[in-house]
Amino acid sequence: MTFIKPNAQRRAYSDRVITPQELLIVAMAGCATASQAQPAQSPTRGELLYNNHCIECHTSQMHWRERRQARDWPSLRGQVWRWQAVAGLQWSEADVTEVARHLDNTIYHFAPDTERVGSAAGRR
Repeated sequence: MTFIKPNAQRRAYSDRVITPQELLIVAMAGCATASQAQPAQSPTRGELLYNNHCIECHTSQMHWRERRQARDWPSLRGQVWRWQAVAGLQWSEADVTEVARHLDNTIYHFAPDTERVGSAAGRR
């Protein structure tokens, strides 16, 4: 059994000086942990509609092919309107816009025009 003498010198952790490098490492580790702890963004209505009704036939390759029909925001919206009608989905104008916005944000990245910016008020 080991006994510590009452007057023995012991160095406490509070006596230790933290170097700037150690402080930087701790700060960086804290930032990395904080960025990983953020919850995932919930899917948009457009993403949910697309994943539920369109993804079966329309893989991402469909949107990247050379002969794609969508060349700008109005034609993208028109294609979403066309295909939802072919599928008999009876989507509202807002649903069509949301799906087109999802496709534009994730695949096409067309420059926003007046209609798109107006319909996206407060959403971007």
